[in-house]
Amino acid sequence: MDIDVEREVGSLVDEILGDYQSERKIDRGDTVNQLDKEAIIGIVNKLQQIIFPGYFKNKKYKFYTQKNNLTMLLEDVLYHLNRQMVIVFEHVEEYAGRGRDELEQLAAQKCVAFLRCIPKIRALIETDVQAAYDGDPAAYNTDEIIFSYPGLFAIMVNRIAHELYRLFVPLIPRIMTEYAHGLTGIDIHPGATIGEYFFIDHGTGIVIGETTVIGDNVKVYQGVTLGALSTKGGQKLKSKKRHPTIEDNVTIYSGASILGGETVIGKGAVIGGNAFITASIPAGTRVSIKNQELSMDYIKSGVKEMDIGQDESWFYVI
Repeated sequence: MDIDVEREVGSLVDEILGDYQSERKIDRGDTVNQLDKEAIIGIVNKLQQIIFPGYFKNKKYKFYTQKNNLTMLLEDVLYHLNRQMVIVFEHVEEYAGRGRDELEQLAAQKCVAFLRCIPKIRALIETDVQAAYDGDPAAYNTDEIIFSYPGLFAIMVNRIAHELYRLFVPLIPRIMTEYAHGLTGIDIHPGATIGEYFFIDHGTGIVIGETTVIGDNVKVYQGVTLGALSTKGGQKLKSKKRHPTIEDNVTIYSGASILGGETVIGKGAVIGGNAFITASIPAGTRVSIKNQELSMDYIKSGVKEMDIGQDESWFYVI
């Protein structure tokens, strides 16, 4: 039987529009004042240009002096960030009942306060670049780190988002860090507090939770989780310390999981790969997993390997 596509589409439109009236949490009637994720990603990219002058630039800009370029970038960030903040404020309960003019003024104040943090952010990121260079013998120079290391990019975005988080800006900081997460595989919540000279080596699969506190000169390898013991309490756990504290000069090797808000990894500790830690570790301690016993039995495979002149081959089963 032939299907009348036009009629079916019309029927589907009516059906889905009717579903929109069911007041689901995923419904929103405002199709004009919507948060723009692409604009927020654009803000991150422009901030990267401000943080690393001479490394990244928008080729569409025509400028003759560094001052002119910086002025355009700051005005661009200020305009778009202010606009996105106002939209966010209009859709969160905390600011319900406030007029548009009041929200615009509040957003402007927070935008300026954030932009004044740029020298602080740059100072911290400079230490991160140096930590990556000092800690990675594969790094040819610091330019290679700035242009290509995913760990540095994830840290940079976190340091940007963290300042907005500290200013109690909703949603936007998380969109920024999830953008970095999608590009790098490194998931750092904007609430995480990170000290100087932080180095992420390789990075894929790293998770750092909201209430994590990381000291200075900390090095973390791929696959590490700094997480919570349990989130069964849901929203009742909001604002409580759920994630560990990592003190200065700690190294955490790949695959380690360190969980719990009361867990403290003391200064200078070294956490070995695949360790699972839910209690505090004293300063200067080396934690490692005892090697598992390997079983190696010779088995005749019956596979002919004529290229090496053997009728049969042998291999290890581990």
